[in-house]
Amino acid sequence: MPASSYPSVEASRIAGDSGEGVGPLEMKEKSLYSRVWKRLIDVAASSVGLLLLSPLLVIIGVLIKCTSRGPILYRQDRVGRGGEHFRIAKFRSMVIDADTKGPDITSSGDSRVTPLGTVLRKSKIDEIPQLWNVLKGEMSLVGPRPELPRYVANYSQKQRRVLCVRPGITDLASIRYRHEEEILAQSEDPESFYRNVVLPHKLDLNLVYIDKMSFLFDTKLILQTLKSLFA
Repeated sequence: MPASSYPSVEASRIAGDSGEGVGPLEMKEKSLYSRVWKRLIDVAASSVGLLLLSPLLVIIGVLIKCTSRGPILYRQDRVGRGGEHFRIAKFRSMVIDADTKGPDITSSGDSRVTPLGTVLRKSKIDEIPQLWNVLKGEMSLVGPRPELPRYVANYSQKQRRVLCVRPGITDLASIRYRHEEEILAQSEDPESFYRNVVLPHKLDLNLVYIDKMSFLFDTKLILQTLKSLFA
């Protein structure tokens, strides 16, 4: 699938406007929402979410331990706001030591994914532990998905602008690439396709998000994310 299939203008269409940004990053970072309310909402929502979902978290943890060898949670080094590294948390969906048995990216049909892991990944339930990252201030509910350090090292100056905000659990790119594993599986070289086609387009979408960041836009993306889980 050629890179031209993912023009940056699509980001504007998904965002629902003509493609004109609302202003430079510095202006957005000085907005009351980005400075105060976004973080307060993150803390409140992640706290309530962890509390209400605690029974489900326990059940999933037990199922993981009963169906495969290894820890319940999988932690991986990611790059957050300001280039700071942090450990992202997920329910483990792959066999133990999967990092040493294949590439960093995962395509549909990857033999490293456990049977239970397939269900967790498809439903995005494996991402729920990231509410803890949100509560700690390492992530936000909505924001550019955090990438591996080796990918971030190759960002252009323009692309590094995504590091000026907290990474999020969901964003425009997460919705657009809801079925990313299936897309990668169609490529002869998933790693190269991700690095040269998918990731640049994701970053274009992330930059659109930064320029449009607001309470209403974040709410819209959360609702679209919930809807996409059933698509």
